[in-house]
Amino acid sequence: MKITPLDIQQQKFKIKLRGFDVQEVDGFLEEVAGAMTAVIHENEELRERIRRLDLENRSLKKQDETFKRVMLSSHKVIEQMKDNTKKSGELIIADAEVKAEKILSGAHNRLAQLHEDIQELKRQRMQIVLQIRSILESHTKLLEINNEESITSDPTDSKVQFLKTR
Repeated sequence: MKITPLDIQQQKFKIKLRGFDVQEVDGFLEEVAGAMTAVIHENEELRERIRRLDLENRSLKKQDETFKRVMLSSHKVIEQMKDNTKKSGELIIADAEVKAEKILSGAHNRLAQLHEDIQELKRQRMQIVLQIRSILESHTKLLEINNEESITSDPTDSKVQFLKTR
């Protein structure tokens, strides 16, 4: 049975001889009813506070769960970004290596071409030197022949010389 403050205030006791003082009992019942009213009021406030705290607790739990999901999602996004950055870096390095290989290959080809050009120029130089020697030798022979002819020249040449000097 649930007793309310009103039940306490309205409670009446039988009066008997040599019983309790009615005024004292009524006063005590008033005090008990007041105390019970205060306890009931405080109990209702505490229940309301518990309800609010429970709602706040649920809200905080939801926020915590949301925060955890956001953190997990952020962590996943960060990991994906790291992976993407790593892959991008690897692609850049691979591309740079391919370009460097092309440049190196081009430089080797150019070097080989230059060596071939140098060999060709040396061959041409040798050929020109041989041609110049041949020309010099042929002119030297012509000069020698011409010199021999002048020594063995005609007597008429000396007569022409003689006439010239006169």
